[in-house]
Amino acid sequence: MPLTGRNFIGSTRSSRGAKVFRAVNPSLNKEIEPAFHEAVPDEIDRAMKLSEAAFVEYRGRLPGQRAAFLRGIASEIERLGDELVERAVSETALPAARITGERGRTNGQLRMFADLVEEGSWVDARIDHGDANRKPAPKPDIRRALTAIGPVVVFGASNFPLAFSVVGGDTASALAAGCSVVIKAHPSHPGTSELVMGAMLQAAKSNSMPDGVVSLLHGVDPEVSLALVSHALAKAVGFTGSHRAGRALFDLAAARAEPIPVYAEMGSINPVFVLPRAVKESGVQIAEGLTNSVTLGVGQFCTKPGVVVCLDDEATRRFVEEVLRRMAAVPVGTMLNPRIAKAYADGRKQFGGVHAASPGLPTQAVPTVFTATGEQFLSNRHLREELFGPETVVVTAKSPGQFEEIASCLDGQLTATIHAAGGELAEYRLLVEILRRKAGRLIFNGYPTGVEVCSAMHHGGPYPATTDSRSTSVGTAAIERFARPVCYQDCPAEMLPAELLEGNPMSIWRLIDGQWSQ
Repeated sequence: MPLTGRNFIGSTRSSRGAKVFRAVNPSLNKEIEPAFHEAVPDEIDRAMKLSEAAFVEYRGRLPGQRAAFLRGIASEIERLGDELVERAVSETALPAARITGERGRTNGQLRMFADLVEEGSWVDARIDHGDANRKPAPKPDIRRALTAIGPVVVFGASNFPLAFSVVGGDTASALAAGCSVVIKAHPSHPGTSELVMGAMLQAAKSNSMPDGVVSLLHGVDPEVSLALVSHALAKAVGFTGSHRAGRALFDLAAARAEPIPVYAEMGSINPVFVLPRAVKESGVQIAEGLTNSVTLGVGQFCTKPGVVVCLDDEATRRFVEEVLRRMAAVPVGTMLNPRIAKAYADGRKQFGGVHAASPGLPTQAVPTVFTATGEQFLSNRHLREELFGPETVVVTAKSPGQFEEIASCLDGQLTATIHAAGGELAEYRLLVEILRRKAGRLIFNGYPTGVEVCSAMHHGGPYPATTDSRSTSVGTAAIERFARPVCYQDCPAEMLPAELLEGNPMSIWRLIDGQWSQ
């Protein structure tokens, strides 16, 4: 379908703003048509008001209707075919196979949430029956379930043009919960965003969803983002991106007259601890897996392993040489956009001691390994900060006890990984306990890249990895971010939601008088 470069206030296209921008093809470092119009305050306000009106209607739709809408979006995305893949490749420099796989993941998420909504137990229904004869005071009838929170603002991510963008996990989980969504497209892939928005609108029309259940706004100017978060009708925010931007949105939301939650995923260095026997027995294999993980997607994953900690011994020195050799063989890669590539280049210089070849284009990145002693890592905070791109820091600890010092100095992380030989973990129980407090996901003898989309996944972690370590942006538990509990006391049956009615007409799991029942 032809791209318009306009904003979408529900199904209405709008281009009132005079300020425009274009996507950049990173492989060529050239702009791509068409021009996209940045949203102006009037368009932002209209989108939020329409979203509020749509929410009032959409939250009342039956679970099966919301599920059909989510499945319809997935089908419409599939109908876009090669057009979507080609546009995403041109805007991100990601290979077609990666975009195709990400499209499958995106549609899988939508269908997973459709199944969740249709089954219905996610509302966590709880019923404690009343007892008029209880002494000394009668017991009231109390019923509780989760309900949609209201219009949600979702920010598209640069590194996942589909799975964490217009209809990524944040949007899918918000729609599943019964929320309307206003999406701020990422300026790195506005054309991809518009194509996906078109698919969503077609699914909304086919399933008779209210106009404004989804809207899409463009903008490079931070004022667009700030206006969305500060709008009085916004009730929650989903964000994936840098710590600077995520923290700014979080602070703004907290300073509102009515503070709202910001579920921001802001990055992580995802430490990997390779224990001594594992280095000795499997050093070559671990070096291979580590190199693949660091350079996957040109290192542009939030779960990229940014630091590797080993004990300083002869086996580790061979391991480091193997990592250096393998990383040197990885070709220069093209990053998502010039801004990210520049930040990576500047970061390499800041880390110091780099003598690798320079890239051919401003959008390209050289895979890099830095080395540091345990003492240097503990004293230099720069080494503990995320550098988005194909690099890692190999740290050699002077003793097993320094493993624990290094783990303790780390900020909150999305993941932490331990490689251990058989029985070796027993000697490092304290290390595991420290990492349990630091990370949202512990990985054993594996690699952090590759986040499985399933019910048990937790993709989050203590600050600054995210703004709320209790929440996840991947997996079915993501729906809980955009819902709140409502309790009904002595409520007439005709005013109760279906999930709380006697007889359980939806056949969902419920906690009845302290016992789980279906």
